[in-house]
Amino acid sequence: MLMRRALGICSAVLVTLVAGHHASAQVQSYPTKPIRLIVPFAPGGGTDITARGIALKLGEAWGQTIVADNRAGANGTIGVDLAAKAAPDGYTLTMISSSHSVNVSLYKKLPYDLLKDLAPITQATTQPYALVVHPSVPAKSVKELIAIAKAKPATLNYGSSGTGGLSHLSGALFSSLAGINITHIPYKGGSPAMTDVITGQIQMLFSTILQSHAHIRAGRLRALAVTTAKRSAAAPELPTMHEAGVPGYEVAGWYGVLAPAGTPRPIIAKLNQEIVKILHTPEVKDRLSADGSEPVGSTPEEFGAHIRSEISKWSKVVREAGIRAE
Repeated sequence: MLMRRALGICSAVLVTLVAGHHASAQVQSYPTKPIRLIVPFAPGGGTDITARGIALKLGEAWGQTIVADNRAGANGTIGVDLAAKAAPDGYTLTMISSSHSVNVSLYKKLPYDLLKDLAPITQATTQPYALVVHPSVPAKSVKELIAIAKAKPATLNYGSSGTGGLSHLSGALFSSLAGINITHIPYKGGSPAMTDVITGQIQMLFSTILQSHAHIRAGRLRALAVTTAKRSAAAPELPTMHEAGVPGYEVAGWYGVLAPAGTPRPIIAKLNQEIVKILHTPEVKDRLSADGSEPVGSTPEEFGAHIRSEISKWSKVVREAGIRAE
């Protein structure tokens, strides 16, 4: 009886060792085939540009094809749902943006659970928005803009790329923290909103630096501040919203890479190590800076904590502003 039990224990240990050796061999040889990096937005945007830059360098480093696969629709939810339901083997990844942390509160029901169905790999970037106004607006600072808004409630309009987008929520947070009443005008994308603030159809906009920089330099727009906690290297002359008179204000756009939940931890670690290295290469840093972005390269745990923090922050803003998905 004792001998049979001992043999059983030895067999179990042997099976565990063999399985562990097999898993280790899988990780060491990973990847052995092309990896699909799902981009849940249309080609040409910041998420797409960042994803393709990482995919190119990752492919070069590993001698394997990394395919950037654009699956746009439903404010980024279609592509992420595909990734969440893919096999957790390291061969399907996705790059999300800060808008996905907003979607959790914006939509009553998502086809996936951002926290449970996906495994964070790393936050790739952080980037500010710039508060810009049409030159006809007499405000030369954020404090002067607030004074105008308080003197004439609901007369200042701000545009956005669409209801629930980060440019919309940037304005909603500004309105809440500054105690002002400004009117939101949603557009179908950032380009038409930019066109209307340049022509004076609306007075203000929270815009990416990439989108607004040329217009600021040409005098078609006046920039008042950036939305991040620290000044941006892309526009160091601009104060932060906090410095400009709105304590506690912080909005940062970001992109990050995730895999399906259940992807082996050693594969997550291998991806994290290589992607973080890529993000800090001079070539990729230069490419990101053109979008006003800065590389981050966090650990999976840090990125997971950041996602949870963003969901909590924006759920409060969405609730208090009564924002609903269109």
